[in-house]
Amino acid sequence: MDQKAYKIELEELKKQNKIKNFDYGLDSSEASKRLKESGPNKLETEKVSKWKIFLHQFNNMVIYVLIFAAVITLLLGHYSDSIIIGLVVISNSLIGYFQETSASNALERIKDMLSINAKVNRDGIRKEISAEELVVGDTVFLEAGDNVPADLRIINSDNLRIQESSLTGETNSVPKNSHVINKEAALADQNNMAFASTSVTKGSGIGLVVATAERTEIGKISTEVGAVKARKTPLMQVIDKLGAGVSYFIVAAALVTFVIGWYFGAYSISVLSLAVVSMVVGTIPEGLPATTSVILAKGVNDMAKNQNTIIKTLPAVETLGSVDVIATDKTGTLTKNEMTVTDIVIDNEDYQVTGTGYDPIGQITQNGKEITISPKMKLFLESGYQANDTHLINEDGQWSITGEPTDGAFLSLYHKIYDHGEESEYEKIDILPFDSDFRYIAKLVRKNNKNYLFVKGSPDKLFNMAKKFDSNFNDEAWSKRVQDFSEHGKRVIAVGYKEVSSEITKITHDLINNGLNFLGLAAIIDPPREEVIKALQEIRSAGVEVKMITGDSPVTATAIGEKLGLADNIKSITGPQWDELTEDERIIAANENQVFARTTPGNKIEIIEALQANDKVTAMTGDGVNDAPALKQADIGVAMGIKGTDVAKDSADMILTDDNFATISNAVKEGRRIFDNIKKSILYLLPISFSEGLIIAYAILTKSDIPLHPTQLLWVNMVSAITIQFALTFEPAEDGIMNRKPRQTGSKLMSKHNIFQITYVSILMAIISLTIDSYLRSNGVSSVISSTTMVNVLIVGKIFYLFNIRSNKPALSRDFFSNPKAFYFIGLMMILQLLLTYVPFMQNIFYTGSIGMMEWNLAVLGGIIVLAVSELDKFVRNLKSNKSKKLSFEE
Repeated sequence: MDQKAYKIELEELKKQNKIKNFDYGLDSSEASKRLKESGPNKLETEKVSKWKIFLHQFNNMVIYVLIFAAVITLLLGHYSDSIIIGLVVISNSLIGYFQETSASNALERIKDMLSINAKVNRDGIRKEISAEELVVGDTVFLEAGDNVPADLRIINSDNLRIQESSLTGETNSVPKNSHVINKEAALADQNNMAFASTSVTKGSGIGLVVATAERTEIGKISTEVGAVKARKTPLMQVIDKLGAGVSYFIVAAALVTFVIGWYFGAYSISVLSLAVVSMVVGTIPEGLPATTSVILAKGVNDMAKNQNTIIKTLPAVETLGSVDVIATDKTGTLTKNEMTVTDIVIDNEDYQVTGTGYDPIGQITQNGKEITISPKMKLFLESGYQANDTHLINEDGQWSITGEPTDGAFLSLYHKIYDHGEESEYEKIDILPFDSDFRYIAKLVRKNNKNYLFVKGSPDKLFNMAKKFDSNFNDEAWSKRVQDFSEHGKRVIAVGYKEVSSEITKITHDLINNGLNFLGLAAIIDPPREEVIKALQEIRSAGVEVKMITGDSPVTATAIGEKLGLADNIKSITGPQWDELTEDERIIAANENQVFARTTPGNKIEIIEALQANDKVTAMTGDGVNDAPALKQADIGVAMGIKGTDVAKDSADMILTDDNFATISNAVKEGRRIFDNIKKSILYLLPISFSEGLIIAYAILTKSDIPLHPTQLLWVNMVSAITIQFALTFEPAEDGIMNRKPRQTGSKLMSKHNIFQITYVSILMAIISLTIDSYLRSNGVSSVISSTTMVNVLIVGKIFYLFNIRSNKPALSRDFFSNPKAFYFIGLMMILQLLLTYVPFMQNIFYTGSIGMMEWNLAVLGGIIVLAVSELDKFVRNLKSNKSKKLSFEE
């Protein structure tokens, strides 16, 4: 669409589109020609085939190493080893495949939003055609109930109002006219434009098609959604780096070991190759993808069950735990998207109204006390209620409206005092609907054989009427009251009435404008959600910033931000101001401002990109179509489940089924807990894997018999990974988890001490295993029994080490039983170990044999040593940490 179409005079548009008469429209031949040139008015989507998604899962360094190991064992004739390694590869790839195929279908949803049919003028005749056949230059007729089929420049309008909230964020439907706009205007301020996918709520009009398909505003959103490249979550980036780093190290160590073994000629090439494969298979953390996925899946399940949250992709549940910034829409997310009367002014007396939203529960108070409804207050309420063509509906306890949100606010206000469903004592005679040219609505009613005219509308309009009725009316003082409310982001509506002759049965503008009895003012706002204020406090205490991005005015948005406690000092910037900035200036502005008002969909995605360019892990919340590109661009998109559009939900990674922003605070905590448990799992997994590699490397370098078989190593890694390692999935959150700052973008997963701990535990477990193996063999125990004992030494060592890695607190503290499921998994692992050790079928596959009580005692002794050494290290570490905190506090 020509971005300046709203600035072009209608006569100039005629010339540009080669139209002689808007009523005649295009002739059929010209329309057909343009359709061939520009293509149909529909949005095209491109899908990635599922087999490509599946093959993509193999693009992983850990998988490459395992495939190589499978090929080598196959060439050496060890088919059972090849099969087991192959199954591990396929299972890991399937986990990734099912995660990725749950991705969004937002483009299809946007495509479905376009209108099916359109009423156009062609060859001087109004006809209905398929919306796909529309071309630039067509004149389209609109009426209440229609979806706008393309982007239109309004030619003429008759009380035309269009609901654009899903596109612009504007709560109320917008009055449309044909007046040219001579200055730059944000999307929400282009009152002479109608946009594809929006809906006509009132009146009628004619518009000239100025853009179709992907050139419409909704089409631009579709293009932006399609152009957004998927970003790896912080967790996946860390794990991918870890997997690649560990794999390179293992392959390099394996090559060096192979060369040394070959140089000394201790083994034949086939035996040496199998030994090196055993070393690689034992050291590679095959269980890492499976363990990570299970921990994430458990988090997803917990969020769905306990937090009214649907997580669409597994890594997303952890990403919230690492966010630096939450960028959020205002309407329907931070606010209820239900206009509410908060203040009433009558005869210079101020009253407050409790309750929020359309639910008619609340009171009218003054100085904190409920008032007795005076005759004038009753007349005020009745006037606002009667001058109305909206309906308040209660469906299964959920209150909603059909009509205008501002009118809905007066209905809710009335029913806070008078029961919903009560029959009115006024009889309707006539109504004059709201018209953007006159900016008021009026209703003529009868009661006790007297006729009354109730009027509600723009204060400046009613002030003029009041002055005609009462020459002493102080419009300057009342205008000051309007200004005060406006500065606090509130919309102000004036209410008036007069008694008229019982012979009058039709409302005219002259009847209204010759004077009214002024009743008072109502201040209205889309109220903040009550639960959001507390949630923002928790989020901010966790070091997470919150940015509001909205299509609303800067005054209203800033006022809402202050009520919510968005920041200690709120700064704001508008979309047009943002457009003037350079790329570097945008990065600074995105960081410094908390409120972004009058933004376009394009601005939203630019703000997200600017935050990400500043190395901020960013979450975006929203519910409208206009939020879709930003939801997709963000590191995690969060959509509202009840009031959110299908497009927003499909673009998001996470859906709040109760539309409760406060859930995000819980999700941040859950994300941090999940990351902690994944980190614990990695710190738990790697020492065991490395100890296995050290055992094989030692055997090769000392020209000894290889003590462990590849399938035994896979058993230790994979079976323990899906049993005792899963115990870490259920670990509760550490104390003070929401008082620490977000994890720094690009920071390493492991600290220096983590690496030190992995190193000494790996060496310790290898030494214990080799010592026990040497002891058994020196006492004449067979290689089968010795290798079986070594497998059990490693497993029992893992079990004891689990109690060290679970928490920063001592293993034998009061929190010993804080995770009861850990003991279930340990029991399951021991049952599997007994099957491995004593069942003939398992003995044949894994080269094991039946061991006695002595061997089991040696395994337990080894585990006790591992736990004792690692607990001593933890004690020293905590002692230093506490001393450091004490010194810092004293300073």
